[in-house]
Amino acid sequence: MSVQTGTPAETTPDGQQLADPARNRRAWLIGLVVAAVSAALANTIAQAVGEYHWWAGFILVPGALIAACAGPLLIRGRGAAFFGYLVAWIGGLVLVVGALLMAGAMGRGWPLMITLPCLAVAGTYGWRSTHPLVRGLHRSVALLALVAATLGPTFLLLRAGWVDFGATGWWGAHMMAAGAVVVANAIELARHRMPYRLQAVTLSLGPAVVTLLFGLRFLRGW
Repeated sequence: MSVQTGTPAETTPDGQQLADPARNRRAWLIGLVVAAVSAALANTIAQAVGEYHWWAGFILVPGALIAACAGPLLIRGRGAAFFGYLVAWIGGLVLVVGALLMAGAMGRGWPLMITLPCLAVAGTYGWRSTHPLVRGLHRSVALLALVAATLGPTFLLLRAGWVDFGATGWWGAHMMAAGAVVVANAIELARHRMPYRLQAVTLSLGPAVVTLLFGLRFLRGW
């Protein structure tokens, strides 16, 4: 029979762990170091490109500090970790906006404002509900966000002139990918025995098939 030694971690009434002071301070320190390095790097790059806008620091620095606040929340797990994830992404997005403005690159880098929020949503894929219907809905949203995130790089490549789709309705490919994601999740839902299974599958397949057909129409130019 094994015997546990040491003091068990303190928890809140809902079972959430309370971080010990030393671990909390370490998380704060790491967050502040990452924030400082990110802000300094953005400032250095902005000065190097020759379009330095100092006033954007009033956006960049608060964004870095907001992101740094996520560290102590992430180490606590459960709901606090999810809130910390949101805080980290909000701070990161504000930081990126500040960096783009500081470098005078918002006119070229605006597609990042599509990709980064979508990646934030897609990153929640790991949080899964025990209920199959809720889990399937969340999986669909996360994967659709991942598909939408590919729009940013596509716009960047188009604006840079590295790719040229001509008269092809290239956005149809993204629509078809989104439709395929929903169809796949509808098939997965059909495997589970649960109330309203048929209704859920039908409501998923209908819009997905329509989206697939419209995407094919745009892509083929029909």
